[in-house]
Amino acid sequence: MNPKEAKREAQRMQSNKEELVERIAGALSEDGSLDVFPGLRLARSSKPTEPIHAVYQPAFCFVAQGSKQAMLGEEVFRYDPGHYLIYTVDLPLTFRVEEASKERPYLGFRLDLDPSLVASVMMESGIEPKKGDASLKAMNVSTMKASLLDAAVRLVRLLDAPGECKVLAPLIAREIIFRLLVGGQGARLSHLLVTAG
Repeated sequence: MNPKEAKREAQRMQSNKEELVERIAGALSEDGSLDVFPGLRLARSSKPTEPIHAVYQPAFCFVAQGSKQAMLGEEVFRYDPGHYLIYTVDLPLTFRVEEASKERPYLGFRLDLDPSLVASVMMESGIEPKKGDASLKAMNVSTMKASLLDAAVRLVRLLDAPGECKVLAPLIAREIIFRLLVGGQGARLSHLLVTAG
């Protein structure tokens, strides 16, 4: 990528991050969560939270503002606007909003990863799932790429277009799965195929 392209991509990411903050804050004027459509949940918190323990189904999680941590046993996974969290098996996790204030509330979203959808995207894209690597953890924090952020913003934009949501949301969810696959999460996503099979 040449310097001009890199600069354009950085500007695009910054603009997308700002839009995501505006849209989630607009949808949730008070602390709490909102299921936009089945499988997509937005959340807001104006203060750090106590740890919440539960078993969570596979998901792609992203923070638009603030930061959050997920604990799996003794391991701590921190993520923020520059990083996303992915986990691909049902896990007993503890989540805690780490950084949040009234002026800059925590804003985030979670997209559930449907095993049949992941299998379908893998087949259509021709991306061969790697055989389950025993040492590969089902949970990981990775750097947010511009193309993945683009898709996330388009998904949240559908809040203002309920008529388009039914048709476009599943397509954008497929794109997000595709972006995760080509972004190095293929082996991790193949954990879901075991569940689907």
